[in-house]
Amino acid sequence: MEFRHLGRSGLKISELAYGNWITHGSQVEEEAAAACVRAALDEGITTFDTADVYAGTRAEEVLGRALKGRRRESLEIFTKVYWPTGEGKNDSGLSRKHIMESIHGSLRRLQTDYVDLYQAHRYDHETPLEETLKAFDDLVRQGKVLYVGVSEWRAEEIARALKIADEMGFDRIVSNQPQYSMLWRVIESEVVPLSEQEGIGQVVFSPLAQGVLTGKYVPGQAPPAGSRATDPEGGAAVIKRLMRDDVLARVQELRPVAEDAGLSMAQLAVAWVLQNPNVSAAIIGATRPEQVRDNVRAAGVRLDPELLKRIDDVLEPILERDPAKTISPRQRA
Repeated sequence: MEFRHLGRSGLKISELAYGNWITHGSQVEEEAAAACVRAALDEGITTFDTADVYAGTRAEEVLGRALKGRRRESLEIFTKVYWPTGEGKNDSGLSRKHIMESIHGSLRRLQTDYVDLYQAHRYDHETPLEETLKAFDDLVRQGKVLYVGVSEWRAEEIARALKIADEMGFDRIVSNQPQYSMLWRVIESEVVPLSEQEGIGQVVFSPLAQGVLTGKYVPGQAPPAGSRATDPEGGAAVIKRLMRDDVLARVQELRPVAEDAGLSMAQLAVAWVLQNPNVSAAIIGATRPEQVRDNVRAAGVRLDPELLKRIDDVLEPILERDPAKTISPRQRA
């Protein structure tokens, strides 16, 4: 495993992070989830990403139990706040009330006194940004949060947060957690240039495009039984937009590219996002320990320019590059 700084901060994280978005507490049983966490630790992964909303808060509980007894100082634990965690009017968003209540719930479920990175899971158009940043800054000063980040924020939203932080003397954002893969490149034109300038690192999710880039989905054929595309609780709605024959056919054309690189399709996809120097880590998920072990083989891989060009030539007709596709909800759920 190799390690990178989180943006321009002094925090070093494993370049592969383990995430439990749609697995822990929902898609797999706890024993299997714990086995995946053990496999991640055995492979040198020290960075773990979750969120209060995952599996209705159960994902944090499962991760907390799986990491119990490990040396806390040897881990980097990330979580997030924004989406509803209850039915009350203040159970969502980035108000001071929700942030303060959510961090205490997350710390309790994760069985830790602090999180290394606390992330605004989306931009909140209904709360003054000054209020949000002040609440985050107070948590940093209380020692409950070490660093602050965001997830799926647009470039102009990140820029505004940085300006307010500088003016008011708050801790700056050090990271953004966007979707990023060979197929989904919407951060490249605006978010990445701003982040490089301001010292923000990307902690990217879905480097496998919800499993499409593994090549297991074949055009004209039904998805494999038990796969994410067949699981209504495990992301079938998210993957649906990629389950088009034109997309799946192009992905199949990457097989000889992966073979020439000596990598599996999944390893090629993970290695590809790690070629971007603004990426601090790529988040991988798993339902079985062997998936963790396979993905970890992408750590430290260097892809040569000719191979990267071959990938672009294959995928160009189906790439998504429009920065407006970064979803910034105007109203909380």
